[in-house]
Amino acid sequence: MHRFSRTALVLGIAFAGTSLQAQDTLVVRLGHVSPTSGPAAHLGADNVNGMRMAIDDLNAAGVLIGNRKARFEMIAEDDGADPKQGTAAAQKLCDQKVNGVVGHLTSGSTLPASRIYNDCGIPHISPVATNAKLTQQGYKTSFRLLANDNAMGAGLAHYAADTLKLKKVAVVDDRTAYGQGVAEVFKKTARSLGLQVVDEQYASDKSVDFTPLLTAIRAKNAEAIFYGGLDAQAGPMLRQMQMLGMGKVRLFGGDGICTHRLVELAGSPANVAAVTCGEGGASVDKMPGGAAWKKRYDARFPGQFQGNAPYGYDAALVLVEAMKRAGSADPAKYAPELFKLSYQGVTGRIEFDSTGELKNPAMTLFQFKDGRKAPLN
Repeated sequence: MHRFSRTALVLGIAFAGTSLQAQDTLVVRLGHVSPTSGPAAHLGADNVNGMRMAIDDLNAAGVLIGNRKARFEMIAEDDGADPKQGTAAAQKLCDQKVNGVVGHLTSGSTLPASRIYNDCGIPHISPVATNAKLTQQGYKTSFRLLANDNAMGAGLAHYAADTLKLKKVAVVDDRTAYGQGVAEVFKKTARSLGLQVVDEQYASDKSVDFTPLLTAIRAKNAEAIFYGGLDAQAGPMLRQMQMLGMGKVRLFGGDGICTHRLVELAGSPANVAAVTCGEGGASVDKMPGGAAWKKRYDARFPGQFQGNAPYGYDAALVLVEAMKRAGSADPAKYAPELFKLSYQGVTGRIEFDSTGELKNPAMTLFQFKDGRKAPLN
């Protein structure tokens, strides 16, 4: 009887220790929203992959938040690059009381979702949504990790006017918040630099036939077309430009068309030879540790890299860095730390201004050489 009691006591202490250890683990749930269905699914999947790497790295590192070991979980939602799906996903994450959100990918989805995150008090960092309005709404929960459309559209217009010495350009956008935003900045800057905008045309983010608008642009002798939209439409547009004898007309665009998949969508390397596109940030080879990071990415997700993944990765790590500094994963407690931190990420030095905009964002212009993206700066 005495021996049994002693054994039971030892077992009781052991189980109690295990229970206390389990209770002492802090579970941190991070939401992620991007399109993993529809024409932008390859871009969304790239971001999901980046964040998945971040979650695994964080769990392997044994991160402490307020002297408690944290275990990180990702809750991924698909918004199909659709504003209505985006707001539904945001509300779902709010209802689940996640600790923070990485997302959304497209500006059209991010802008309406940002209000929902503001109302429920959950910080979100968009890896790549570029519409300037995102950080002009006065929300203390919205952040972005790269240059906005004001920098992108202006940078491409300067390249067209100052470097290429073009005189006549046409502007096309897909009527989304992203496409309209970047195209409008390009148009205004181009005109201020003396470029003649000879035509303005509109498509949609589901368009497949661009022949009528391209025919109209061809009649006005445009030397270049700026397209505000995604690669899913830019690819067919490039094929149709070739068929209409417009192979020497340059195509400009922002990060939405600046993907490795554009070559496939355009049909051949020759069809992208006259493309100049921009990304808000440094090329991955020029990012601090970017080459080594991409090697890890390619080993895990071969053939899937589109350029967005490092931003999804860094966004997750920045949220967690703020939690570590605050000693809490409570959004109300760690959110203020996001405005104070200076964090060296894969994409560069990350510091936010008072609006949630990245301080000193880089921008890289690209062209395609033999079907491969090559930085111009």
